[in-house]
Parts: sequence; structure tokens; C-alpha cells
Amino acid sequence: MPDNRARQSPTRAKAKPKSTAKATAKARDTGPPSAGADEKATLRGFLDYLRTSVADKVAGTPEPQVRTGGVPSGTSLLGLAKHLACVERFYFLGEDAGDWAATLRPSAQDTVDGVLADYREAVERANQVIDACPDLTLPAPRAPRRGPAPSMRWVLVHMIEETGRHAGHADILREQIDGSTGR
Repeated sequence: MPDNRARQSPTRAKAKPKSTAKATAKARDTGPPSAGADEKATLRGFLDYLRTSVADKVAGTPEPQVRTGGVPSGTSLLGLAKHLACVERFYFLGEDAGDWAATLRPSAQDTVDGVLADYREAVERANQVIDACPDLTLPAPRAPRRGPAPSMRWVLVHMIEETGRHAGHADILREQIDGSTGR
């Protein structure tokens, strides 16, 4: 007989008991941002919401768990934040990332505070570029030798997708570490 539990709605499914080995911190789950005054404000609002979600998952995670891969690919919370800082600089500042695989691997010298400061600084600089763009159809900055630049609209939508994907990874990794859930 097939197992029909997978088809139940999430609100009707029975919760499994949490392991006592890990703390079960349930953060207040924040909803998505309000619609902005215009398209650019709305897109930036969603991107900032996801950026904050990623940074909050990394902040307060203890060593060595913050840099330890939680999945077979080796993805770690610290690596995600380091990678996203490089992605921000690539798409909004036109900086070449070099070896993309290396952006996901924190070095022994990388600290949570240092990587988060770098990520926040990249976001701040990216937001300055976004704010200065008068028309989302204009090209975004582009790293040399990369071909024609996409529009700022494309970059904003792509960065929402990129950051959202990695925010989901961060959610899972943090829950594996200490049971923390929520945004």
C-alpha cells in the first residue's frame, strides 16, 4: 500500500519529535517585504530580504560548524556567504570572480565576522549601483571580457533567484547544525 503522508498539507502533517541532542530554536518567521513604490524598489526589497536571511543564518553559528560542509558537496554556511559576496561584486560592480568554485570554500583565515562584513560591504556597494540606475533596461556593470552586459532588471531578478536559492541552502545547513529554523 502506498504511503500517502507525502500528499498531506504541511499544516495537517504530524510533527516528528526533535532530537534532544540539538537545540530547537524557532525564530520568528518574517514574511516577505511589502511592495515598493515602484519596480526597482520592489525588486530591491525582495533582494535585501533574502540577503538579510542569509546573513542571519551565518551570524552566531559556532566554529567549526559554520565552515563545515553539511552536504556531500561540502557546502557550508560560511562558504555560502563568501560566495554571495563575490556574486554581488560580479553582477553589480563588474568585478571578475576568477575561480567560482573557490568562492564557496572559506579559507582557514576567514572568520564569520570578516566574511559577513565583506558580504555586507558588497551589498552596500551593490545597492549604491542599483539606486543610481535611472532605468532598469540599462546595462548593469560587467566584468571585462564577459560579453554584453545584461540589463539591470535581469541582474536584479537573477540575484533574487541566486540569493533565494542559497538562502534555502543556508536554512537547511543551519537547521542541521543546531535545529534553528525561521527567517
